[in-house]
Amino acid sequence: MPLKYSGNIRELCYPFIYEESALCDYEILTDELCTLVGCAITELESDPENRFTDILEFLNELQPRMFHLNGSIRGKGSIHEDDIQRLDAWFDRLEEEIGGRIQSFVLPRGPRSVQLIHSCRSLCKKVVRCLVKIDAEGREVPDVLHRYGNMLCNLLFRVTVVINGRLGITEPEYVSPNYPQRPPKKKRY
Repeated sequence: MPLKYSGNIRELCYPFIYEESALCDYEILTDELCTLVGCAITELESDPENRFTDILEFLNELQPRMFHLNGSIRGKGSIHEDDIQRLDAWFDRLEEEIGGRIQSFVLPRGPRSVQLIHSCRSLCKKVVRCLVKIDAEGREVPDVLHRYGNMLCNLLFRVTVVINGRLGITEPEYVSPNYPQRPPKKKRY
């Protein structure tokens, strides 16, 4: 027998928690993403040297958009092309600061703020995977959502590299024994 709501509102953590579709999973993941972005903000705010004011600006702008992602399938879509353009602008800004320091896979290292952002990066992949499942279930997924999730994942990686760079931390390169070594890629942007 399927689980169902008991009728006692105190025993219901989320209105759609008993749905069988991946849509509820997507909403829970974006909720977690919003929470972890907030944790990273709090960590970075405690920097006594105020080295991350621009990153804080970005994360403060980003956090409510995680809830926009949340409701953009079931409700009115509130992630748009201009949101992708904002990520694109931040991408360019961070790439300039990174200056080609990262040419391969690295092991995630750094202080708590960096680890929280790496967790957000990983959650972005789960969000995109959930969108793939939602689409496979036959529900229409606005194209902008998976594009935003993918770009956000890549951008958050760059945020970690910038924070570590400002702290003098170098991420150790990771060389996988599972794949052949390839020459470094040339930048395409």
